[in-house]
Amino acid sequence: MNPYELTIGQAKTELDNGGLSSRELTLSCLDRIKSVDGDINAFISVAEESALKQADLADKQIKTGTQKPLCGIPFSLKDLLCTRGMITTCGSKILENFVPPYDATVVEKLQNQGAVIVGKVAMDEFAMGSTSENCAFAVPENPWKTGYVAGGSSGGSAASVAAMECLGSLGSDTGGSVRQPASLCGVVGVKPTYGRVSRYGLVAFASSLDQVGPLSRDVTDAALTMNCISGYDARDSTSVQENVPDFTASLTEGMAGLKVGVPHEYFGEGLNSEVAEVVTNGIQILRDAGAEIVELSLPHTEYCVAVYYLIASAEASSNLARYDGTIYGYRDHDAESLMDMYHESRSKGFGDEVKRRILIGTYALSSGYYDAYYKQASKVRTLIMNDFKKAYESCDLIISPVTPTPAWKRGAHADDPLALYLSDILTISANLAGIPGISVPGGFSSEGLPIGIQLQGPHFREDVLFKAAFNIERATQLGNICPKIP
Repeated sequence: MNPYELTIGQAKTELDNGGLSSRELTLSCLDRIKSVDGDINAFISVAEESALKQADLADKQIKTGTQKPLCGIPFSLKDLLCTRGMITTCGSKILENFVPPYDATVVEKLQNQGAVIVGKVAMDEFAMGSTSENCAFAVPENPWKTGYVAGGSSGGSAASVAAMECLGSLGSDTGGSVRQPASLCGVVGVKPTYGRVSRYGLVAFASSLDQVGPLSRDVTDAALTMNCISGYDARDSTSVQENVPDFTASLTEGMAGLKVGVPHEYFGEGLNSEVAEVVTNGIQILRDAGAEIVELSLPHTEYCVAVYYLIASAEASSNLARYDGTIYGYRDHDAESLMDMYHESRSKGFGDEVKRRILIGTYALSSGYYDAYYKQASKVRTLIMNDFKKAYESCDLIISPVTPTPAWKRGAHADDPLALYLSDILTISANLAGIPGISVPGGFSSEGLPIGIQLQGPHFREDVLFKAAFNIERATQLGNICPKIP
């Protein structure tokens, strides 16, 4: 077995017992990137020199016995996590040459663990998209079938893990942007409870929805990573002072005493039959493991897409106002006046999808329309939150599909943004409610494309989700099954 094929748990064992060095493991991943990323396009930038320095430092820590759980493990980072001294583009031309002067909190935590950062990976521009096709620099392919989307907006994170170019990755989830690409690429993806993981240094898209989460090859690796990146951060005003349990302690067999809810709204018209079959099998796995299955309703589900795209676009309009060519980022030098400079810098620096959402958000916040759109959307968001509160009175977690279909061909919805918006219909509710969610591989389509199963739980009950995901993984035997890339 090549070192890059190891899971984080397997690599940790090899590193700790001296069977493998971090330099060897990192070189294996860097060589893998050189070998396959010309076809996968997961990476925007590769940090070979600094990665090897980090690996050598990790090896020293391992030799002295001072290593921490992720010491020496190669990770990729979604390119909206600030990295000191390393370009952070957010997949946008407007930040093509931006080098942050500081690290995001989650990056600091990985580095304090001794993890090795091998590079920054592709994403939809400013995390706005469902396929990563909106990236200005690299559009990742689905490692299971080229020509198909890797999902978005954390498509590069999912593709880099599935293609075994790294052992783990950090992405961000604003409306499903960790869980959806994880499902489409056959890896595990976690959206933590809002406030569980610090957003400091995460370039903002929609501040009340954004959350950093891990992508990995199996559930154990995701739990290990969550242990390391979770916790209160005074630099993030939305960070919550909540105790962080050892998530790996919940990875035990059996679901006795737990109730699993099945919302009938998530199994309606438009759901692909193969996706439905995979999720139905997941329900049976949890039943066989001892869980009680209960049917329930989330009655405001039909409003989620409209509410999400109003709130997210409004917050994006506000957050992206700072990119005007004045302080940092792209500036048009041919403009003859200040207003022309604003106009041309934003027109040339932003892509079409970002402009579309800025326009929607600005309109929703404008005088005379705020009450009708943003304020009304915020009220319905509260109703959606209450749906989940009521649901969790009768169950411990909810099971559903992640996406209505498996991955689709690149460019299939290029002229139909609404179709892409609707592809998020099963994931955005977790962001609106602030609850945790996880995508775990559940099976494959007849075309050999991965299909994930989504689990959602009450606030700060990621441990219950890890337990259920672990039981599904053990039953399906899909943990660490990767595509065969020539």
